[in-house]
Amino acid sequence: MSTFEGIPTAAFRFYEDLEENNNREWWLEHKKTYDAAVREPLAALLAELEPEFGPAKIFRPNRDIRFSQDKSPYKTAQGAFAAHKEGVGFYVQVSADGLLIGGGYHSHTPAQLARFRAAVDAPASGEELQRIVDAVASAGFAIEGEKLKTVPRGFDKDHPRAELLKHKSLSAGVDVGEPAWLATPKAREEIAARWETLRPLVDWVTEHAAP
Repeated sequence: MSTFEGIPTAAFRFYEDLEENNNREWWLEHKKTYDAAVREPLAALLAELEPEFGPAKIFRPNRDIRFSQDKSPYKTAQGAFAAHKEGVGFYVQVSADGLLIGGGYHSHTPAQLARFRAAVDAPASGEELQRIVDAVASAGFAIEGEKLKTVPRGFDKDHPRAELLKHKSLSAGVDVGEPAWLATPKAREEIAARWETLRPLVDWVTEHAAP
């Protein structure tokens, strides 16, 4: 595995061009750029972060177009996920907009959702999550996830953690764009520091609401 040297600006220009040329012919013609500027730097980054955050998976660049009206064959962003448990962990994404760093969980089963709501409802674990979410938001992350419009049935609409109870999934992310450090080895430390900020959220979900 090669040493991580940063994510080059060519990665972001690649996705700018892909947005205008999302077809198989263009992709095959520019696949060497994808490999050299996107996939290989991400693989090197994730290998260096693995001792701290666990093994990561780089997602396939191909879109699943079987049931989509949009038949564009390729994703216009490259994501990777370091999982603590299935669907729970740390996320990084390269696109034309720059770099996105996140963490939390996106998938949910009925049993997982029931455990999440019970833990949010319980004073000790629920108040702990509220403190974590507030700290993550104060650090500049957007609190995201699939949400209901109202508090779920069975809980008081005036519950002190009503907004958290509305969540069916819970994650946090920050778009850092293309800062100068991104194309240098320092990107490893910058990304690791942001993942560390998200570690309490990932650990809480791992303990209370993992699949």
